[in-house]
Amino acid sequence: MAFLRSSLISDVATTVRGERVFLRAPQLSDYGPWASMRAESRAHLQPWEPTWPRDDLTKAAFKRRVRHYQREARADQGYAFLVIDPADDRLVGGIALTNVQRGVTQSASVGYWLGRSELGRGYMADALKTMIGFSFQQLRLHRLEAATQPQNTPSIRVLERNGFEREGYARGYLRIDGQWRDHLLFGVVAPSETGGAV
Repeated sequence: MAFLRSSLISDVATTVRGERVFLRAPQLSDYGPWASMRAESRAHLQPWEPTWPRDDLTKAAFKRRVRHYQREARADQGYAFLVIDPADDRLVGGIALTNVQRGVTQSASVGYWLGRSELGRGYMADALKTMIGFSFQQLRLHRLEAATQPQNTPSIRVLERNGFEREGYARGYLRIDGQWRDHLLFGVVAPSETGGAV
């Protein structure tokens, strides 16, 4: 098991290619484009995200964020990526696996965001499809979970388009934009898994 775990971590790609986008681990040099995109998209993103810390868009906070992502990846606890349009190497959003569980669970949660100016172009659908492939093939996870607010229709469409099925409704599930918000719960299982009894 130690060999498997160490080989997974050492082999985890810093770049994962999709059909329309590629996913790349954040680097300190990404601060400028990342901060600009997040600032421009603040009004669009805040209803769907936890309250931003006051210093969230500072260079120091971004450095802490990148270091945190690197520690999580080394510990096989989470994997964060920027979503990049390869046509012009432009940042369009972000996607991350969090709460990676091994043992009998082999699961993780997935979350994502897209810049306001990049909506409706199919970027996140491809980013999520790419993340699913990365999760099931490279990380060898069995299951991915996602939660979205019931009124976030674009997010629901992206999940369903990528094979996620609605599994439940959680009241007051996450504290988003300063309030405890209800969420729809979605899940997808690796296609090779039958789920049948042994």
